[in-house]
Amino acid sequence: MSLSPARVFAALNAVRPPERSWPVLGKAVVVGGSVAGLLAARVLSDHAESVVILDRDDLHAPGGRPGVPQGTQLHALLPGGFLQLEQLFPGFREQALAQGAVEAPPAARRSYLDGRRKVVVPDDADSLAGSRPLLEGLIRQQVLRLPNVKTVTARATGLVVDGAVTTGVRFDVDGMSGVESGDLVVDAMGRSSRLSDWLEQAGWERPVTRRMTVHLNYATALFRRREADPDLTVVMALHTPRVASDVAGAAFFAIEDGRWMAMMAGYGDNRPGRTAEDFVRRLREQFPPEFGEVAGSELLGDVQTYRHADSRRREFAALQRFPAGLISVGDAVASFNPVYGQGMTAAALHAACLSTYLRSGPDLRVPARQFLALQKVVVDAAWSMSTSADLALPHVDGPYPRGYRLSSWVSRQIVTATVTDVPTARRFNDVVSMRAHPRSLATPGVVLGALRANLRAR
Repeated sequence: MSLSPARVFAALNAVRPPERSWPVLGKAVVVGGSVAGLLAARVLSDHAESVVILDRDDLHAPGGRPGVPQGTQLHALLPGGFLQLEQLFPGFREQALAQGAVEAPPAARRSYLDGRRKVVVPDDADSLAGSRPLLEGLIRQQVLRLPNVKTVTARATGLVVDGAVTTGVRFDVDGMSGVESGDLVVDAMGRSSRLSDWLEQAGWERPVTRRMTVHLNYATALFRRREADPDLTVVMALHTPRVASDVAGAAFFAIEDGRWMAMMAGYGDNRPGRTAEDFVRRLREQFPPEFGEVAGSELLGDVQTYRHADSRRREFAALQRFPAGLISVGDAVASFNPVYGQGMTAAALHAACLSTYLRSGPDLRVPARQFLALQKVVVDAAWSMSTSADLALPHVDGPYPRGYRLSSWVSRQIVTATVTDVPTARRFNDVVSMRAHPRSLATPGVVLGALRANLRAR
């Protein structure tokens, strides 16, 4: 496959499970029952005789995983992620709706930029609104009922490497150690993944970790929904840095059990919504009328807060030496500013990379370079989108990429044009929802169209 980023993105978004599965490997071990780990296990179930998910939490226990500190916060399932889940789990939409998720077609979504309402883009990019526990729980149910997938409740402690090949994972259960052997090991341990330490301990290179400090502060609250079937199910409002506000943005989604989930975000020392009174007041005073209507509903429980210090990525693809039989997925590779809602969708695209890699009939005795190259395209795309926006924040001081001044000016023109110009908004939405690569915006036609739209708007 040519590694043209645009072609890779198009191919990954078209990946479907094989109609007839065939084993490429005997056993695969997935370390971590995160969304990324579950989606990797789903793909592996088509190509492995057996798949073991190793997690410190009991994945069969009711309720959400306690190891998800941001599980109470608002999560977006971008249209690109929704597309991937529907392909991996045919009927996912209907099952999610049956469990209380709420449809969010284009007509039911509304966005504001600096108080100006964006145009409604007539496209077919449906999405779903629901809490993280609901969406993750449904994915977990689907994966754990696969006949060749089983779980082990244990704490992973290290790699087992034989020569240049990873052959398993060490684990600990109540002080008793053991080894889960496998032909392929998948690290899905999230932002705090210990894989870098394990590689170094085994005599391998440690990947460089890049960080973008953002100091994001989240606050989320639940409200009783007055309407069972509201006309609007997803509303978002963003303040750019040129607007004097201590709140960077807000959103509210209709979720299961007749509730609204509302979120506000600020950066640095700005921590909006730490109390119920402050949360309600800011929704009413600093955002469009729809937010005030939600704020006037019954508040359910306490305001939940979360702090995200930095975005980070581990450069596995750049390593000169890397053991065979080992890959990493999801936040263990790259985690982004959650304001942009890329996490679940990026994890789903990592699963598509894994599917493409395994279909090629790879030699698992050599490093998974093809997988790493595909994954790098996805990570680069998500990283460039989130960090380019973060660099515009007053308190973020780099590192700035080459040509940043020009690229940021172009980005501002495109984002501004999305308020009034349907073609620009449609292209921008394709990129933001991770159905198209960011380079699709960097064409003369798109930039000129945005400039013309902004001149007309003036």
